[in-house]
Amino acid sequence: MRILVLSDTHIPRVAPDLPQEVYEEISKVDMIIHAGDFVEKELLDKLRTLKDTRAVYGNMDSTEIRHELNSKEVIQIDKVRIGLTHGCGAPNDLVESVKREFTNVDVIIFGHSHASLNITQEGILFFNPGSPTDKIFASSNSYGILEITDKKIEGKIVKL
Repeated sequence: MRILVLSDTHIPRVAPDLPQEVYEEISKVDMIIHAGDFVEKELLDKLRTLKDTRAVYGNMDSTEIRHELNSKEVIQIDKVRIGLTHGCGAPNDLVESVKREFTNVDVIIFGHSHASLNITQEGILFFNPGSPTDKIFASSNSYGILEITDKKIEGKIVKL
């Protein structure tokens, strides 16, 4: 399974829409996972019309989104368990912070820092796709791709 991973899109506050490259990638994936900070609900609705979309809310999301989404989820794909949360607090403590949110997961997807991260610690893949629209705390805009096969989970950061 091929999954497009987004976070911190901040639409329409930071950008009017996602970059065209992201929409081109959507045609090549099986699912979209968004780790929060949509800001307004229109992008969530749009993504849901394009592909199966799983999402959580972030600290900048509207009340409307907060009433529709949870702050964290566990997504089961075949034998892989994915913890999904936005994250909070200082960027230098995000991995430890999100790790405390989940038990018995293979991957933790999060956002909040706008800086991409793709590392494995203690057998867990920690995956932050960065932001495709806002690089306030990062050197470049980015999104992520997760590939899940019978044998492995692989994350890839795509810089825009």
